[in-house]
Amino acid sequence: MNSIQDTVTLHNGVKMPQVGLGVYKVTDDQEVETAVKEALKVGYRSVDTASFYGNEEAVGRAIRDSGVPRETLFITTKVWNDEQGYESTLEAFERSRHKLGLEIIDLYLIHWPIKETFQETWRALEKIYEEGKVRAIGVSNFLPHHLEALLPHSTIVPMVNQVEYHPWLTQLDLHAYCNENHIQLEAWSPLTRGRKLDDPFLLELAKKYGKTPAQIILRWDLQQGVVTIPKSVTPARIQENADIFDFSLTEEDQKKLSELNEERRFGSHPDEIF
Repeated sequence: MNSIQDTVTLHNGVKMPQVGLGVYKVTDDQEVETAVKEALKVGYRSVDTASFYGNEEAVGRAIRDSGVPRETLFITTKVWNDEQGYESTLEAFERSRHKLGLEIIDLYLIHWPIKETFQETWRALEKIYEEGKVRAIGVSNFLPHHLEALLPHSTIVPMVNQVEYHPWLTQLDLHAYCNENHIQLEAWSPLTRGRKLDDPFLLELAKKYGKTPAQIILRWDLQQGVVTIPKSVTPARIQENADIFDFSLTEEDQKKLSELNEERRFGSHPDEIF
């Protein structure tokens, strides 16, 4: 783990950057474009968006205007809840592809496990993957019981599961399940939406390592083997979130951070999405 462009290898052989830029619900086009261009300038090569965020077009423009070669980028988007189902997912994918202005999307995810439709939605993802329109497919916010309901009816195991993940929500059972099934875990909201950045132990570690609380958490993610996509539209913070490759947490500090777990969510619970 030496740079922002370091990757993990998904079970189909595709390489995915360990750190990306999240643009969750940033709806001001100029703000999105500025943030993406700044991130690419800093060295990020992964951008995570979704149809629900309403900013795929702005992300696409920023990518094209950046001058960064497309083949070096890893772009993720997702199918929203009311777009799920076999045919509607195929249509939603084409809309996202058009808005992003991309012939091939790097990673396409089911945004939430809508129980009535996620199996048919996954069948659509398998189709677009087999057609070569996407390099990898996966899920988001799936708990073990969702994956257990999906895998027996699948011909392709999801490459990625993107979930809320931070030291206060370590989801050990889910992490173990994903590891056993070669599903890469990815953290959304890794910085707890700012709610825990003043935690006393986190501040203690920040002082010890000469880093910010956010950098400590992001480094913890990487050492947990988890891909992370912190959201920011502020250039200084985009840079700060990238500066996590010049130090390592000790095994003891890594363990103590994990022990902060409270199974506490700052976003929705996957079983409460309808």
